[in-house]
Amino acid sequence: MSMDEATLKTDAAQRVERGLLNYWYPVLPSYRLAGTPIGITRLSEEIVLWRDDEGQVRAVEDRCPHRGARLSLGWNLGDRVACWYHGVEVDGQGKVVDVPAMQNCVLTGRTCLKSYPVVEAHGAIFLWFGDGSLDAPAPFELPEEMTAEDYSGFLCMQNWKCNHRYAIDNVMDPMHGTYLHSQSHSMAEGDRQAEMTVRPTATGLIVEKVGQRGVNFDWVEFGESGLMWMRLAVPYSKQHGGGQFIIVGFVTPVDETHCQVYFWRIRKASGFDRHVWRFLYRNRLEGLHWDVLEQDRKVIENLTRSARSQETLYQHDVGIVRVRRLMEKRAQEQVAQRLASVA
Repeated sequence: MSMDEATLKTDAAQRVERGLLNYWYPVLPSYRLAGTPIGITRLSEEIVLWRDDEGQVRAVEDRCPHRGARLSLGWNLGDRVACWYHGVEVDGQGKVVDVPAMQNCVLTGRTCLKSYPVVEAHGAIFLWFGDGSLDAPAPFELPEEMTAEDYSGFLCMQNWKCNHRYAIDNVMDPMHGTYLHSQSHSMAEGDRQAEMTVRPTATGLIVEKVGQRGVNFDWVEFGESGLMWMRLAVPYSKQHGGGQFIIVGFVTPVDETHCQVYFWRIRKASGFDRHVWRFLYRNRLEGLHWDVLEQDRKVIENLTRSARSQETLYQHDVGIVRVRRLMEKRAQEQVAQRLASVA
């Protein structure tokens, strides 16, 4: 293996573990960001978020270009944030706009920090994590259930102590619902044996059980549309209104051993039915759904050390394998492009 091939393999493996670039990721529920700057780590990058005077979210590297203090410890001045240490002021493009402690400072007017394009939608803040190869971020295109007026949903976010790939594997595994969630109001029925099949879609692929639909967690879709998302549907029991309950999920890497899971829990409902669904969810169903998510978290966080390198997969895991290969391919493409640009 040549040095370039070894570098490609090593860098691609690290890229997929830390998080693929050139995607939009949800990074924070909107309600968490008010007037005070907040420091976060996502895709192993340290970022400060704040809202300007119009309520728009700004995002730049969380370090002062003067001495490296955390800008997230500083003050929100609207269109800029000021460092607590020496008052250096940085705007939403990462440019130093003032150094109040010194006249004619060499830092003033320089763009010293990376900035992040921002979209705020459906109760969450999304950032674009680019590798510099694109002139502009990809279009921000969410699944239909998150944008159409005849759907209504709620965001649920949880922090997990695991690599983000384990969380994606969990969603791409429909069979676990029959066992792990067998006491759930929505996943208590259906066959305990199944065969899985995969079919392509315009944005990715669908993994589904052969011969069973609308009974349990019977299918899941993986899609790419400027974002990486997963979509599935599970049935409601008659006592909870019947029909389909839709989940659109995203997994955001924090670092190599932590991630965030964002799940929008959605139902197609309009008019009076929409109000009934939202009331029923808040008063009867939300706690049940958190119980299911907590079951997932507990199992995934307690997988054996290096579980992926010691596993033995079988036919049910075809969706996991396909998505892993896709992500590894994307990582190789991104690293190869970077290596070619510096050659």
